[in-house]
Amino acid sequence: MGKNIRVLVIGCGNMGASHATAYHNHDGFEICGLVSRGTSKDILNNSLQSKYSTFTDYKLAISKTKPDAVCISTYPDTHEEISLHALENNCHIFLEKPIAADLVGSRKIIKKAEEHKKKLVVGYILRHHPIWKEFIKESKKLGKPVAMRMNLNQQSSGETWDVHKNLLASLSPIVDCGVHYLDVMCQITQSKPLSVSAIGVRLSDEIPTDNYNYGQLQIRFEDGSVGWYEAGWGPMISETAFFVKDVIGPNGSVSIVSDDDTFKKDSDNLENHTKNNCLKIHSSKLDSDHNFISPNKKIVYDEDPTHQDLCDYEQEYFYKSICKNIDLKSHMEDAYKSLQIALACDEAVKKSKTVFLD
Repeated sequence: MGKNIRVLVIGCGNMGASHATAYHNHDGFEICGLVSRGTSKDILNNSLQSKYSTFTDYKLAISKTKPDAVCISTYPDTHEEISLHALENNCHIFLEKPIAADLVGSRKIIKKAEEHKKKLVVGYILRHHPIWKEFIKESKKLGKPVAMRMNLNQQSSGETWDVHKNLLASLSPIVDCGVHYLDVMCQITQSKPLSVSAIGVRLSDEIPTDNYNYGQLQIRFEDGSVGWYEAGWGPMISETAFFVKDVIGPNGSVSIVSDDDTFKKDSDNLENHTKNNCLKIHSSKLDSDHNFISPNKKIVYDEDPTHQDLCDYEQEYFYKSICKNIDLKSHMEDAYKSLQIALACDEAVKKSKTVFLD
């Protein structure tokens, strides 16, 4: 490998374009090609004011460019095939979440990465968000057990609804988005998940008959903690309380809020999913008259990263994982675990039963 890591970007839609922008602006990466089946690669080239080589076939692109690394931001049902081929061709991988559409494929990718001694970083963007790190830190001060309440609903239309319909061909919202928040819940509790229940409903004739575009999951942990997560996609989804991030424990509660009320409008805006610069912290301590000892406090942080900033942070981590040989075993296993839980929730919806985890 030379001075720069030569990276091939496979998938040039929303996330692929953001990751490509991060590579374009990073001194340690060199983009050697852009791959997409449609025109998104050309649109991306124009937006970057560049003339990167473009391809419609990822196998041809890997053969021609011989990259050191690939960034895979395609639909989840393609992750296994592309990742295994890239690893066979000696590439490190940055892979958008989830690892794959199922656990068998996910385990194959992890095993192959370990066999070939290649880095596999999965795109868990919240792990790189400074406010989410503080949220998890404060949540751990609330005592045990905790109740975790989270959602992210998207009232989508136009191109975004088209993207959601394509995603719904392979995964439900509580799997695709839920892996992020299940991962957060596991970080907060640091406890073994025991069982999941879930409900879901198909609210559009435009999606597959065996899937649903609104769902809610519930999870129980060994330490007594519980959590729920709700996700819905589509033009019919309500924007009332589309963003709830709340943890309650014996010592009080902590919530992610914003110091700017404008983020409460437009759930289809990616920036509104990451614009969280404020924590609201409540203490449950009472005095002898059973009145609260201290008022609620809001901590406003100077840092309020954009979606692009977070993608930049992810790619800096990918760069360091390669150059500094970071051990990613726990990273990969955590990504696998959150997908395992999310898929169990999907099973709970489709079989109308509680699913107990191994």
